[in-house]
Amino acid sequence: MGLSLPISGAVKPAGAWPGAARPEPTRPSIVLPLVFALTGLLALGTGITWLLLQPGLLASYHYNQYVIATTHLFVLGWICSVMMGAMYQLVPVALETRLYSPKLARWQFAFHTIGFIGMVWMFNAWNMKQVGHFGSVFAVGVGLFVYNMARTLRRVPKWNITATAVSAAVAWISLTIFVGLSLATAKCTYSADTGAPPAGAVGALVGGLRSVARFLSHFDAIGAMHAHAHLGGVGCFTMLIVGVSYKLVPMFTLSELQSRRRAAISVALLNLGLAGSFVTILLRSPLKLAFALVVVSALAVYSRELVAILRASKRPNLDWGIKYFLTGVALLLPVSVLAVVLSWPGLPLNPFTGQLENLYGFLGLIGVITFAIIGMLYKIIPFLVWFGCYSREIGRARVPTVWELYSVQLQALGYWAYLAGLTTTSVAIAISNGTAVRVGCSLLAVSVATLVLNVARMLTHFFKPMLKPLATFPTAQPA
Repeated sequence: MGLSLPISGAVKPAGAWPGAARPEPTRPSIVLPLVFALTGLLALGTGITWLLLQPGLLASYHYNQYVIATTHLFVLGWICSVMMGAMYQLVPVALETRLYSPKLARWQFAFHTIGFIGMVWMFNAWNMKQVGHFGSVFAVGVGLFVYNMARTLRRVPKWNITATAVSAAVAWISLTIFVGLSLATAKCTYSADTGAPPAGAVGALVGGLRSVARFLSHFDAIGAMHAHAHLGGVGCFTMLIVGVSYKLVPMFTLSELQSRRRAAISVALLNLGLAGSFVTILLRSPLKLAFALVVVSALAVYSRELVAILRASKRPNLDWGIKYFLTGVALLLPVSVLAVVLSWPGLPLNPFTGQLENLYGFLGLIGVITFAIIGMLYKIIPFLVWFGCYSREIGRARVPTVWELYSVQLQALGYWAYLAGLTTTSVAIAISNGTAVRVGCSLLAVSVATLVLNVARMLTHFFKPMLKPLATFPTAQPA
């Protein structure tokens, strides 16, 4: 990807759009997504280390406090952090508008970080009252994020399929948080004698949540947990991957969307399938197979359009960032097969099917979503660093290209280590082998280490820029 493409069409400094009264500082527009990304990387490294030290978390059934704590570390700390930060950068770019309020985003980061750290800590201790308290803090952050995105989307000059997918993802994450808080509220009381909630606005909120929680208590606890997980995993994360990739994959591969109709069908089917899946999983209805097939159909249409985009690409070779992303998309195939199997009516819950559920969640979060996110990070972070360090030096000095900011060898090593670790861990989960889980997680840790090293290498340019003087040419002497 040449520098002319992202500068002119992909990333613009805040305030550089038509109609702006005066240019805003460049630095906040790059610091915000970088801070979210670095927070996410710290959570990813912590999570992989946790699995490495306690491989039994993946080798045993997932309905226990420690697995739930680890899962929320990956989902809220790693995936949510990176995706929210990326959306603050990419949504304005992809939809040709400006972020409504960077200040709200900074406040959201504070609520987000305090909230997810406290939730993971309290899930691990199984203190559900405190989970609810920290979950409320996290929910405030999500509320700020949703409001910021909604106001940003209102500014979109031309609505397209990416805007539709982003809007849907924002709505699904709101519902995910509401259901999660309700489930937490259902497991705690505020008074040993009466169970009465506190007074005031907080009491009104708790009372409302407990009313929903009483309704949810009529449903199977595991079914409610699985329905909640699908809202986030499919509704927010997969929806964002699908919608944003319709804009970014053509941009990064020098191609274009081949069929707007196909793209619209994939997003519509994904929303329909998720809505039906949530209800049928919650009810443990045999109809959940039908809606699982709707989701699989949506992903099949999405994959067909992605293949068409790649075939029309004007770039002969794909860089490692795109390879990471496309590998994540390819892993939708085994995840879809597992979804159909686990949705089969009358499937017994035994140790083997329990491990298949573990494998399904692991491949979805650590396979599909994480592989895709790492790929996008390798596209986003180098440009943010380059833009922050060198955009003002063009014409004044020789500056490095985006590709010189990181090591391609580390990228390649990280890719193969991650693929090997994912494969090993997946097999280990299926056969409930803790030792093999540790081996697989060791390979995943190696891959994450290469990513961290590459990111650190990029960030050093803020402190030691690679500037060289422009070439000078001898002037002709007069005759």
